[in-house]
Amino acid sequence: MTGKSKTGWLTFLSVLICLIHLLPFYILITASFKARDDLSSKWVLPGYLYLDNFVNAWREAHLAAAFRNNLIVTALSVLLIVLIGSVAAYPLARRQTSWNKFVYALFVSALIVPPLTILVPLYKYMVDIGGMNTYWGIVLLHVTFNLPMTIFLYTGFIGTIPRDLDEASMIDGAGRLALFYRIILPLLKPITATVVILTGVAVWNDYQFSVFFLQKQELRTFTVALSSFFGSYTNEIGWVAAGSLIGALPMAAIYLFLQRYFITGLSSGAVKG
Repeated sequence: MTGKSKTGWLTFLSVLICLIHLLPFYILITASFKARDDLSSKWVLPGYLYLDNFVNAWREAHLAAAFRNNLIVTALSVLLIVLIGSVAAYPLARRQTSWNKFVYALFVSALIVPPLTILVPLYKYMVDIGGMNTYWGIVLLHVTFNLPMTIFLYTGFIGTIPRDLDEASMIDGAGRLALFYRIILPLLKPITATVVILTGVAVWNDYQFSVFFLQKQELRTFTVALSSFFGSYTNEIGWVAAGSLIGALPMAAIYLFLQRYFITGLSSGAVKG
C-alpha cells in the first residue's frame, strides 16, 4: 500500500468515525425542535422554531433543581480533584524515591478497578459515615475515583518541567509550598484544562453513583432526573431529547473553551507518566 492510498484510507476512517459520533447528536437536535404532531423523518430538520419541548422538559422533569445539583457536585469535585491531584503529583514527579515509586504505582493500579465491583461495601461504608443523600458524600466518591487518573496525568506533565526552576526559586528563598503555587502551578494550565474536561465530563454525566447515593428527589442529578423522566414520558420523545440536549450543552461549551489546551495537556501528561 502506497503512502498516498494509506493516507486516503486513514482520512476515510476518520470521517466515518466522526459521522458515527455526530449522527446521534444530529438526531437529538432534530427531535428536540420538532412538534409532537410532526411526523416527518428524523433525518429532516424542522423548518420552524419549536421551543415548547425545552419548556416542558425543564418543568416536568424538575431540571432546574437537577441542574443546580449537578453544578454544585461537579464544581466542588473538579476543584478538589485539581487541587489534591496537582499537590500529590508534585513530590511524586520530583522525588523518585522507592516509596514514591510505590505510591505512584499504587495510584496507577487503581485505574483498573471498576467502581461497580465494590459498590456493596462502598454503599455500606457511606451509610456508616452518614454520607448518603449529601453533597459531601457524592463529592467524596467522585474525588476518590478520579484522583488516580489525575495524579497520573499531573505527574507526567510535571516531569517535563525543568528542575532548574525549582532550584532557582529555592535559592531565592522560596519554600516548597510557595514554589509549587507560585512557579509550578501556573505552568500546569494545559494539563489542568485536560483534567477539568475529563473529570468534569465524568462527574457531570455520572449515573452509577448518583442513582445509589443521592436517592432523595430534591438531590437528584441531571442524569438521574432524565432517566426517571424518560420512564414516565416514553411517548414524549421531543421532551426527552430536549432535556438531553440541555444536559449536554454545558460540557460541550467547556470543551470548546478549553480545547486548545486539551490535546497538549493530554499528550504531555501521558508521555512521561
